[in-house]
Amino acid sequence: MAQQQLEKPTGPLSGLRIIDLSINVLGPVATQLLGDMGADIIKIEPPAGDQNRQNGPGKHPGMSVFYLIMNRNKRSVVLDLKQEECMEALLKLVETADVLVHSMRPSAAKRLGICYEKIRQRNPKIIYAFAPGYRGDGPFKDMPAFDDVIQGESGLADINRGLDGQPRYFPTVIVDKFCGYVLASSISMALLHRERTGEGQQVLVPMLETMLQFNLFEHLWEGALGSSNGEGLGYSRMFSKHRRPYATLDGHICLLAVNDEQWRRVLTAIGRPELLEDARFSKMTERMRNINELYGILSDAIGTKSSAQWEKVFADADVPHGQVRELNELMKDDYLKETGFFQKVLHPTEGELVMTSIPVQFSASPGNVRYLPPNLGEHSLEILAEIGYDPDVAARLSRTTLRKPGTNVAPVPDPMPAAAAPNTVQD
Repeated sequence: MAQQQLEKPTGPLSGLRIIDLSINVLGPVATQLLGDMGADIIKIEPPAGDQNRQNGPGKHPGMSVFYLIMNRNKRSVVLDLKQEECMEALLKLVETADVLVHSMRPSAAKRLGICYEKIRQRNPKIIYAFAPGYRGDGPFKDMPAFDDVIQGESGLADINRGLDGQPRYFPTVIVDKFCGYVLASSISMALLHRERTGEGQQVLVPMLETMLQFNLFEHLWEGALGSSNGEGLGYSRMFSKHRRPYATLDGHICLLAVNDEQWRRVLTAIGRPELLEDARFSKMTERMRNINELYGILSDAIGTKSSAQWEKVFADADVPHGQVRELNELMKDDYLKETGFFQKVLHPTEGELVMTSIPVQFSASPGNVRYLPPNLGEHSLEILAEIGYDPDVAARLSRTTLRKPGTNVAPVPDPMPAAAAPNTVQD
């Protein structure tokens, strides 16, 4: 039996249908963002399921944490697209859809029979979206690419060098997640264009070029003036050895000043107001030239008091600041509890789960959670019935090879000790 819809969609994308053929991180992040905003996300999975169903711990096979985190607000349908009947079922779904998202290289999509040309024959107004490693009009259009590869090629690993001078990956899948956000945003823009013109189109988000722009917004630096040798690239303030969370007597604190007024507040707060008249630090141009020395002065001063003392000082001075939180502390954070950022939910087969709330707030059309992460093929019969398949045919088309989890329902958990947020899913 398919999971019961918890609420009716309320977000700005309510009424739109998106066919999701993506795997890994980038595509599922994008489609979850669109699902949170009200779109009906139909997740098409092979008989063995999305490979992320096996990534990390879980209570049942095929329901690992990596899958659970980025697949809410989706309905799962199993179709083996190598089978002609299943491909026809997909194309019938395409006829009812507004968007199709996949995570294949162009040549792979063409071989499978789901390239843009084929898809738009069935639905000329569809938005066809994907995010390969490289531009579709360049020599690398069919090269494979993953997060770590693009971190290296975009310069991110270089600017994140460790103390030993070796390039390092950021300890997060920053490329996949950021490009997922860009893909979701780009799909929304294409939908707006279609609303105005009636015209569907292909949307391609190249990972490398997207991350290059992301990285070079500040780091193009003197290169923006026409330097051809690249020696002037890199925003100097970012590379100060003192640009890091400042050590206090008992922890670390972060703060940032960017203009004359903010630096007046900071230097006054640390008891060094005389530096406001120092020619090295009085104006932005001079501060940038001497930023390493200025950060060093700030670092020495902050080391003389506790984090709590500095929090009060900087709050009184209206200086942007915050203590460094360890990952393990976040779920106990008082502010996040008060705002209901972490939500406890009861999944029909997985029992009590914790998920993050929807951070973006719309005053007239807030997003909401209607479906918890689905079991493999959970909605196959339901969705295939929507396009005219009888139950027996639908069951034959949507066979899975993964053992489905049990159906025991965990007891209702106590609510989190926080104010109930509008998007809280309740049993």
